[in-house]
Amino acid sequence: PVLLDWLPWHHTFGGNHNFNMVLRNGGTLFVDDGRPTAGLIERTVANLREVSPNLYFSVPAGYAMLLPYLEKDDELARSFLRDLRLIFNAAAALSQDLWDRMARLSIAHLGRRIPLTSGWGATETAPLATTAHFPVDRADVIGLPVAGVEIKLAPVAGKLELRVRGPNVTPGYYRAPDLTREAFDDEGFYRTGDAGRLLDPEAPEKGLVFDGRLAENFKLGTGTWVHVGVLRTAVLAACAPVLQDLVVCGEDRDEVGILAWPNVSAASAPEVVEAVLRGVRAHNRTHSGASTRIARVHLLTEPPSMDANEITDKGYLNQRAVLQRRSDLVARLHREP
Repeated sequence: PVLLDWLPWHHTFGGNHNFNMVLRNGGTLFVDDGRPTAGLIERTVANLREVSPNLYFSVPAGYAMLLPYLEKDDELARSFLRDLRLIFNAAAALSQDLWDRMARLSIAHLGRRIPLTSGWGATETAPLATTAHFPVDRADVIGLPVAGVEIKLAPVAGKLELRVRGPNVTPGYYRAPDLTREAFDDEGFYRTGDAGRLLDPEAPEKGLVFDGRLAENFKLGTGTWVHVGVLRTAVLAACAPVLQDLVVCGEDRDEVGILAWPNVSAASAPEVVEAVLRGVRAHNRTHSGASTRIARVHLLTEPPSMDANEITDKGYLNQRAVLQRRSDLVARLHREP
């Protein structure tokens, strides 16, 4: 393996998975001093001009920020794709649009699609519980349990929670017996707080589909559940490529709204506004229910803050932290008239 990697080693993905994989297989690890944040993605782009990895690991925010550079710069795209054998996504759900754009990029430059795959797990499952070790053609498939691991699908709040049991699962939290007891069910399965389902209940070997984080979901004032993870990826796909990311709001209110960050490298400001309007209207034509229709949009100019925990050091958004820190914008978004 040859990696150019920014993922932090104190996380189980960047450390247990990537760093130790390179050591175990006698590979080469180039430490990327960039990351998927404003002002640092340019470092990753510069490094990819010098290093052509044969495996590439990142998170959805990383691909969302990198793709506009690859799509506009043929020389950079050729350097990135030249030796690449596998692209891997983790940490959060990748939108189908990002998946499709990555496939189109590799076909345009190589005449074939580079395998793009995914897995799923948590820090507590060190580092994964499932992986897609077979070809998949959609972004939300997280594969099957890895050797020795069991997955239980437990009904919770109208979804199926992914619960894990196996030798890779932590025995508990350090000096926190109460947290440990709450984290496991009566059969010893770790409660992950993530939802999943079988892609095809009649053919379980086709794998599991990631179905959002239960903790992010909320109810409208009508009592209807809003499933944030699924809605987020659908809206990002409808508005591609002009939105970089978004959070969904509307808890205890009558309508769903979003706070969204424009992809400033994709288009000019007026073009972004028009493209977002077109995308949201297209989404709403096929999602007319109160829990899926986007009624209000606020475009943000201040990037998510890592210091305020709005974005984790693995590069994905903390929905709750964003909504809490920007509660004044949420109130303005839902204000009448």
